[in-house]
Amino acid sequence: MPAYAIAHLQEAAPHPEIAAYMERITATLEPYGGRFLVHGAQHEVKEGDWPGHVVVISFPGITEARAWWDSPAYQEIAPLRFRHIAGDIVLVPGVPEDYDPAHTAKAMRENLPAE
Repeated sequence: MPAYAIAHLQEAAPHPEIAAYMERITATLEPYGGRFLVHGAQHEVKEGDWPGHVVVISFPGITEARAWWDSPAYQEIAPLRFRHIAGDIVLVPGVPEDYDPAHTAKAMRENLPAE
């Protein structure tokens, strides 16, 4: 089942270290099957407030996503980004192709207190 690294990054002034990070990140993804799905695209806010940028990277599974994050290659370049760009980053497993949220709703209803 695929997994994703999702980042919500704040606006930042251009900096040589950010450029170096962007030049080097793809090589850190390749051993783990990671690839960019969203990067540098203008997003459209439909609810709430979402300043900054969205980045989505897919991996074959959560094991590969964690291994990439913890890898010496990624940890070596991560400071180039976080010294200059604040943000939130999560690793999250995807759902199976046949996922139906109605099954989750059914389980939720079964656990609701009796009225």
